[in-house]
Amino acid sequence: MPYPVSSDPTRPERATDVSALTDTELLVEIRQGNRRAFDDLVARKTGPLLNLAYRLIGDREEAKDLVQLALLRAWQHRSRYNARWSANTWLYRITTNLGIDYLRARNTRREKAEPVRHHLRSVHSRPGVGLEKLMADEALAILRDLASDLSLRQRKAFWLREVEGLSSREVGEVLACSESTVRNHLFAARRKLREELSQRYPEYAALARAGK
Repeated sequence: MPYPVSSDPTRPERATDVSALTDTELLVEIRQGNRRAFDDLVARKTGPLLNLAYRLIGDREEAKDLVQLALLRAWQHRSRYNARWSANTWLYRITTNLGIDYLRARNTRREKAEPVRHHLRSVHSRPGVGLEKLMADEALAILRDLASDLSLRQRKAFWLREVEGLSSREVGEVLACSESTVRNHLFAARRKLREELSQRYPEYAALARAGK
């Protein structure tokens, strides 16, 4: 992992045993320029961040690039880290923001519609499919398409809470808002998703209702 911002070469690397540190303690060390601590953080967090990025953008290779960029951003902006945040809160915020930027720059919904409908046909005959089933890995393409009309806040809240499984409190920390605001975003997101499901995929909406 290259370092876009170097530590002060006149300052010796700290001899802290980083493997024994908590995630938050690692970030405190990183904030002070400890590159060994950053390497340990990369080893700990690459897997979970890859899962988050893939679920959000649906492309494994692009997810790898996105996670590398997120980790480099974490190093570049290490001085901004506040120790009251958990490591996951900070890293999820960076990764989610980059993922949303990626989705906004990607092909339009119309260009993606036919591949999504092709995927829909492949799962259409499966029994017991409800809205929760849309969050299974094989149906994430459909969910991403349905979520394209959500506001950025609603989309982030939905992915972090319903797909990543973060608590409302943790989502609030990532989005820098209150738990009540998170719940409002989630309520609006779920309602919008159900409306979009009925309008754009009526045949699948019938299955979703049957699978409740």
